[in-house]
Amino acid sequence: MDKIHYEQKIKSYLRTVAQQNGSDLHLVVGRYPTIRVDGRLFPLSQEEILTPEDTEALSNLIMTEENKKQLMEDGSADFSYSFEDKARFRSNVFFQKGYISIAMRFITSNIRSLEELNLPNILYNFTRFSQGLVLVTGPIGHGKSTTLAALIDYINHNEDKHILTIEDPIEYIYNQDRCIINQREVGRDVKTFSAALTAVFREDANVVMIGEMRDLKTISTAITAAETGHLIFATLHTNDSAQTVDRIIDVFPQNQQSQIRVQLANVLLGVVSQRLIPKIGGDRVPALEIMFKNKAIENLIRENKSYQIDNAIETGIKENMISLDRSLMELVRRGLISGENALSYAKNREYFKALGEY
Repeated sequence: MDKIHYEQKIKSYLRTVAQQNGSDLHLVVGRYPTIRVDGRLFPLSQEEILTPEDTEALSNLIMTEENKKQLMEDGSADFSYSFEDKARFRSNVFFQKGYISIAMRFITSNIRSLEELNLPNILYNFTRFSQGLVLVTGPIGHGKSTTLAALIDYINHNEDKHILTIEDPIEYIYNQDRCIINQREVGRDVKTFSAALTAVFREDANVVMIGEMRDLKTISTAITAAETGHLIFATLHTNDSAQTVDRIIDVFPQNQQSQIRVQLANVLLGVVSQRLIPKIGGDRVPALEIMFKNKAIENLIRENKSYQIDNAIETGIKENMISLDRSLMELVRRGLISGENALSYAKNREYFKALGEY
């Protein structure tokens, strides 16, 4: 088959993702092209089953020479792909069993507000600080980047600041309003997250968004930046606030952990842990654990008692904190999600049941 045929195919697949309000496209040898909608996979069975030649030809269409080099050297390549200047896809091409597979995440061009995402406006409070560290956590594919984009864009339209994002790859593209926004892509604009963060100190940035805190140097530099007058937003693949604190501390050598606890207790503003739950009637709706740091939580972090953070969140309702289980129960009471789905996501199933009949 010729290049034109494959160009038509990839355009058809990507249009289908957008038209079906899908989140992902998967191209795997021996399978129909498959899209993910509302968390579920749907094969495009009207298409042909993909061959090794198909996935190789399709990958060549969306990759640059630099991407191809990375694929051959590392076995996978991450990059962003712009489709007809209308949509962007966070893409990963990788080898499996000697064949090429492709996974593409649809990034909508429209940055939605917290209201449009069914997230509480109280999260905008994090944007009003001049310095500190805000973490958005949760599993892959549960909306962390989308939530961060809403917060960053709120600052863009309401403050006069310099925002710098560090991403791998760049996802949402911001239309600069009141803010100057520089977006740096790891691997293209800068070698590593930590190198980009180190440069922040010389770039007069007020707000920094880190796509992911992956290693000790990045986490250490982010904490230092939060101490020295920068408002830092970042993501971690952790499940809740207590685990987030432990993950950060555990990255450091044992002899540094006491000092890091003190630093983290000082700079951490809060943690938002997010899940997207299947909604009755289709789509997904967010359930959240929200922790705003107060004196009690600050002391728990400093004193290595992160296991008590869950209790502090439960007693922090008047300070707009909420546990994941309470958030799930509220969604059940509002008729947005089923009790069965809520129970499957609950942190403490017995406690969730005790919150009320569902």
